Amino acid sequence: MFFKEKPVQAEGPMDLEAVMKKYDRESNTRIWEGKPKILVTAVLASFALFCIYVTLFATWLEEVRLTSFEAFIVLLGYLVYPVRKGEQKKNHMPWYDIVAMACGTGAFLYYTFSAKTIIQQGSYFTWWQIIIGIVGIFALAEVCRRSVGLPILIVAGSFLVYALIWGLSNPNLLSKLEYLVHYIFYSKEGILSTPINVCSKFIVVFIIFGAFLERTGIADFFIQFANAIVGGFSGGPAKVAVVASALEGMVSGSSVANTVGSGSVTIPLMKKTGYTPEFAAAAEASASTGGQIMPPIMGAAAFLMADYVGVPYSNIAVRAILPAVLYFAGVFIAVHLEAKKKGLRGLTKEELPKLKPLLKKLYLLIPLILLIYFVGSSMFTIQYAAAIAIIAAVVVSFFNKESRITPKRFFEALAAGGQGMITVAAACGIAGIIAGTITMTGLANMMINGIVALAGNQVIVALVLTMLCCIVLGMGVPTTANYCIMAATCAPILVRMGVPAIAAHFFVFYFGIVADLTPPVALAAYAGAAIAQANPMKTALIATKLAIGAFIVPYIFALNPAMLLVDTNGWEIILMCITSLVGMFALSSAIGGYFLRQMTWYQRILAAAGGLLMIYPGLVTDLIGLALVAIAAAMQFMGMKKHPAV
Repeated sequence: MFFKEKPVQAEGPMDLEAVMKKYDRESNTRIWEGKPKILVTAVLASFALFCIYVTLFATWLEEVRLTSFEAFIVLLGYLVYPVRKGEQKKNHMPWYDIVAMACGTGAFLYYTFSAKTIIQQGSYFTWWQIIIGIVGIFALAEVCRRSVGLPILIVAGSFLVYALIWGLSNPNLLSKLEYLVHYIFYSKEGILSTPINVCSKFIVVFIIFGAFLERTGIADFFIQFANAIVGGFSGGPAKVAVVASALEGMVSGSSVANTVGSGSVTIPLMKKTGYTPEFAAAAEASASTGGQIMPPIMGAAAFLMADYVGVPYSNIAVRAILPAVLYFAGVFIAVHLEAKKKGLRGLTKEELPKLKPLLKKLYLLIPLILLIYFVGSSMFTIQYAAAIAIIAAVVVSFFNKESRITPKRFFEALAAGGQGMITVAAACGIAGIIAGTITMTGLANMMINGIVALAGNQVIVALVLTMLCCIVLGMGVPTTANYCIMAATCAPILVRMGVPAIAAHFFVFYFGIVADLTPPVALAAYAGAAIAQANPMKTALIATKLAIGAFIVPYIFALNPAMLLVDTNGWEIILMCITSLVGMFALSSAIGGYFLRQMTWYQRILAAAGGLLMIYPGLVTDLIGLALVAIAAAMQFMGMKKHPAV
């Protein structure tokens, strides 16, 4: 993004901006310079201020609030994103983009200023109102194509074609079209449904908060702090990547941006330490992708999940802690064992940053701490808590001259926040179209009944089918939109099969995320490979192996939601944390083939089986798992005594 501060440059000739443009659709923006750039910045900043005002103070009719929000999204979408990827002409916007921008923005503004009249019309619409609706739908779809990509539009287009040809019972095609446009554009079941409502109400202020927090220098602080804590241990730079990405994940929701941002520092260091380029890239990609499951932000999907499930946002964030910790523990253990297997050292004392100066910068965490406290205590609404955190970010920036948020940087942060909303809002709007079409045609019930019949009484079959759907869809759809679609289609299937609603929604959320690591479209892994100058497919396969926790933990909390702190107590939670971490260590050892020394095939089987049983909550499974892991460990220890030189 041209309003985002550039990450620290990696060693060598790697062009990080080119990597972002290749693997992150959001980074392919128009090039504005001089006065046009000032104008576009002002419009983006105005949009951010508009969102803050509306979400905090305005008491507008919901239709007015949502359509004015979408009008801004269409306007900014055409201003920021060119028609083709890689277009480099400066200060240029072709006439057809101007026409499309004006017509699309006008379509939503028509609804904004005629909202009361449209609501009173009921189901009767004139032909020109239908045309306005069609123009608005196509304009939003084009913004989504430019900022997100084609896959989500192919999914949406397929459902719309199904609705027009088979899904709606009216024999007249024009009547079908009229009903479809009414339902998708003018009702609150399509574009203006839950995804865009939550986006305009909650997600926007957190995106703006992230833009301000980034300018305080907190990302560099996280990397330096992680270096000081774990950089000196065996394979230190890889552990730094895991810890820093976990910390950054609390405020960032883009796996590719996380990979490029922190990977520009950690990947060269990992290679220098002795990790292979593929492993270095995979470690960074798997850690950065995990940022989307790390509370409190969780890639913005936590807000949507709270609305879908009907529980407070703080409830979602708390339940996400243990699965997220297990995920990062799995990656951390894997890179540790790889370092031990290769005999890799950490950073030297001279290379490590001093901890004492870093402790003086702990004030950078104040905005994040305030946000978590206010949201967790329900002292303020989510929007007000985020607004206070934004103010706190501005205040703490004044403690450091280099990162001080001056008036210029203040408006740049607002502009970056405004730009960051375009992709999320466009994807949410299209996700609303998909969910609305599925509901309108009755396809949702047909899908639910079909998969329930196919799975029979076997929950595991439904889970596997749902996992495959999430991963395939996630290969071309952003996490937020992917979750919206899966929440409307697959989550109800799991609920029908007896999976608790909270566990069902977490399940589809997790498997939508791992698509960024899963071949063949593993964008985060490929971005890491580009920085490491490594083989992309090999990197993606290693990243998938490192992120094994994200493939196993969802099955465990779907089958036993105690891991999500459902129907459990304090003692059980403590025991579960201990046994799950031991189990994750055993599982990572089995996958990597190394514990105290190289493991035999039967030792790996014992460790894997024992690890899985220990991760699954329950006293019996814990005891059996512990026995299996103990046997494997004893074999390793005895082998070390017999062959101490190995």
